[in-house]
Amino acid sequence: MAKKAASSYMTSLERILGGLFFAVYLLVLPFASDPLFAGLERLLGRDLPGNVRSIISYYLLFALTLVIFWNYLGRTTGYFLSAPWRTLGTAAVGLVAFYGLNELCYRAIALVLEGQQNLNDVAISAQIDDAPRSTVLIVVALAPFVEEVLFRGFVFGNIRQHSRVAAYVVSCLLFAFLHVWQFAVVSHSLTYFLLMLQYLAPGLVLSWVYDRSGTLWGSILLHAAVNALAVWQVL
Repeated sequence: MAKKAASSYMTSLERILGGLFFAVYLLVLPFASDPLFAGLERLLGRDLPGNVRSIISYYLLFALTLVIFWNYLGRTTGYFLSAPWRTLGTAAVGLVAFYGLNELCYRAIALVLEGQQNLNDVAISAQIDDAPRSTVLIVVALAPFVEEVLFRGFVFGNIRQHSRVAAYVVSCLLFAFLHVWQFAVVSHSLTYFLLMLQYLAPGLVLSWVYDRSGTLWGSILLHAAVNALAVWQVL
């Protein structure tokens, strides 16, 4: 039942609009947000601090996610409420697996990419120092929600109907690609793409929790918990 529930939520309209939204989120926004905010600042006649830009961006992404995937979210929430303890148990197992696999991957990657700095982590740490409250809200609540709907609900869930293996591979690779590609472009370094390896274990575990629990809320809760623990270590 869980497998069917995890792979049969999306309607045709949700898949079409979701595909457009996903493409913009993955490929356009990382470099389009600054020009868009520059135009907004000219209209307002004032500069917007970086933390204000970030919170506006994620509130808009959160709202668009709700609008586009409203029916899907209703169905996956209903499935979660029908068996909440099973979902929470699966997420707990996922949390243990996450830290086990992540530690192994981190040590392996450190041997291959000694001294390579993760610019995504650096950027988040700087944002926490600059605006801790808004950054925590984004990292712990808004970003996990948006990313899980897109990468697990949209990508994994729809591909899973045709091939479980392909669903795991594609969703994990795209999730890893999201976190490194803009930094690879900015740093003009193709070797930076090797840091995608750092995100394969998280993508794998999050996909497994979604697949196993049959509801998106399993992976959302796990993603939020992992990010909260990471932020707590920084603070």
